[in-house]
Order: sequence, then structure tokens, then C-alpha cells
Amino acid sequence: MNKRAEEWLRQADYDLATAEFMADGRRLFYAVFMCHLSIEKALKGLYHHKLQEVPPKVHNLIYLMTRVKIAPPESIGKFIVTLNEASVATRYPETLDKVQREFTENAVKEILGQTKEPLQWIKLQF
Repeated sequence: MNKRAEEWLRQADYDLATAEFMADGRRLFYAVFMCHLSIEKALKGLYHHKLQEVPPKVHNLIYLMTRVKIAPPESIGKFIVTLNEASVATRYPETLDKVQREFTENAVKEILGQTKEPLQWIKLQF
């Protein structure tokens, strides 16, 4: 694996740890944002590794998976779709109240727990 791909993965792990920190600090929707960013960076590392190109400045996880030609197991794929959809709401909330109602403590704990499996799966694709 090249150094740039390794750096993407290092940042993906860092971002997941940041998601946990944000959840502990009750910045719940930011925790979800960081979960998305963690998966995004892992996919960009895989993109760089497989295609030997700088990944595009996009946030769409499905697009990145398509470009690197990977198909996750169904449960991981469904979660990635869910996380991909949450990205817009957490990146550009319609209102603070609405996003805070949607991403409750229980919902965020679930998302945090589920983010670890796709991250590990992506790492296995290198």
C-alpha cells in the first residue's frame, strides 16, 4: 500500500475516534458527520490504492464504491446507503432543532457501532 493510501486510512481511524469524542460530548449529529467522513476517507484511500489517482473531492460514498468497483455484503451496503443519506442532513442541516431531534443519543450510538464494520471491511479490500 502506498503512503498516501495509508494516510487516508490513518485519517479514517482518527475521524472515527473523533466521532466517539463528539458523541461523548453530546455533539450528536457531528458524531454522525464524522462517521461519514471516516468511511469517506477509507474509500478515498482505497481509491488512491486501486486507481493510483487522487480521489475526487466528492462526499458520495456510493459513487466512491462504484468507482473502485467494490460491492459490500448486503448489511454493510445498506448501512453505507443510510450513512450516505445522513451526510447531507449533518453537513447542511435544515435547522439545528430538526437535526438534533433526528440524531438522538440512541440513534447515534447505533450509527457509531455500525460504522466500525464497514471501516474494517473497506480495509480488507486493499
